[in-house]
Amino acid sequence: MIGKGRLRPGFLTVFRREFDRLWRRPFLLFLTTILPLLLMGVLAAVFSAGLATRLPIAVLDLDNTDLSRTIIRTVDATPDTAVVRNVSDLAEGRRLILSGEVHGLLMLPIHLERDVLSGRRPEVVFFYNTQTMTTGNLTLRGVSAAVPSVAAGIRLALRTAEGQPVDAAQEALAPIPVQVNPLFNPTLNYAHFLLAALLPSVLQVIIVTTMAYTIGLDVETVHRLRLLRRLGGGLWPAMAGKILPYTLLFLVVLGIADWVLFGFLDMPLRGDRYLLVLAGILFILANQFIGVLLALLLRPMASAISIGTLLMAPAFGFMGIGFPRIGMNAFAYYWGQIIPGTWYLMARIDQTIRGTPIDLSWKPIAVLLFMVLLLASLTALRLEMIRARRQRRMEQAAATGRVAG
Repeated sequence: MIGKGRLRPGFLTVFRREFDRLWRRPFLLFLTTILPLLLMGVLAAVFSAGLATRLPIAVLDLDNTDLSRTIIRTVDATPDTAVVRNVSDLAEGRRLILSGEVHGLLMLPIHLERDVLSGRRPEVVFFYNTQTMTTGNLTLRGVSAAVPSVAAGIRLALRTAEGQPVDAAQEALAPIPVQVNPLFNPTLNYAHFLLAALLPSVLQVIIVTTMAYTIGLDVETVHRLRLLRRLGGGLWPAMAGKILPYTLLFLVVLGIADWVLFGFLDMPLRGDRYLLVLAGILFILANQFIGVLLALLLRPMASAISIGTLLMAPAFGFMGIGFPRIGMNAFAYYWGQIIPGTWYLMARIDQTIRGTPIDLSWKPIAVLLFMVLLLASLTALRLEMIRARRQRRMEQAAATGRVAG
């Protein structure tokens, strides 16, 4: 029998110890729960609008005719752009763009109306800042939609004025009409693809650094590792007892993030929710084992945390959300292949926006499962090496003691 007050060594002992440690170490509790939720809340607030609309632009109207004013009103009526300033020259427009007051400058040339009505093709010029790709492309889209629609209306009016039937004039203007159908994110909502990708990317960094920190606390010295082994009744159950509490915590954090996305930001869930949950569990475990391996391989603990941050902080750029992975060079492409977040985002997009059938959704799940098994095997191998090294030291110490005796 175990006396009163004694702990029975095993998995549950270490499991309970980790939850006690969370309460005794406010920094660890902050790192695992409050920090990711705080960062996710900030990102959700930034992208809560979903889509940037009514972006300010300036206009330089050198023609000042009915046609130029019609173009300005049409551009201002698009959801993407809002005409907020009329400038007197290009220098003033350039200053406004550089200062960030406007995101583009629309220049309507002199004699615009005269040249259009006489059959010439004057150029309407739009200047925009390509360094800010999102705002620049949105303002370009608004202007590119408004100006051709005005031009098409003028050409249609000229043809009908010459006696051509309206139907024939429309067919002549667009002999091969193009029907555009956005398939998966028709509203171009940034919360549905960019925010949904940023949240797991932030969590990925926190998982790796947290595990490197908490495992490092127990393996940084031989004494602490020996104590952990005794509490768990062995290294493997002890390590499982250390990892599982954080798995549950990170699942709760990820669940809260998804609750905000699906419940408040109206992100669609067109696929299988159980596959999405399975992908989330495997994603968390894979990143946990990366942090564990770093802590087991690197000394001191600060080195493991630094390397983990270095590996995961820039990972978002290699996941194929902002730039297609097929267009990356070989290093970037294969680096993205070995990041768990790449495959989790693939599974996530499949089950949310795309609504991919189950039979076509297993590849990212299988890759994540393979990563977990591989990383778990490497962790077990490293633990076995630590155990074997300790055993050799004990045998050497015993042999030395016998010789001395």
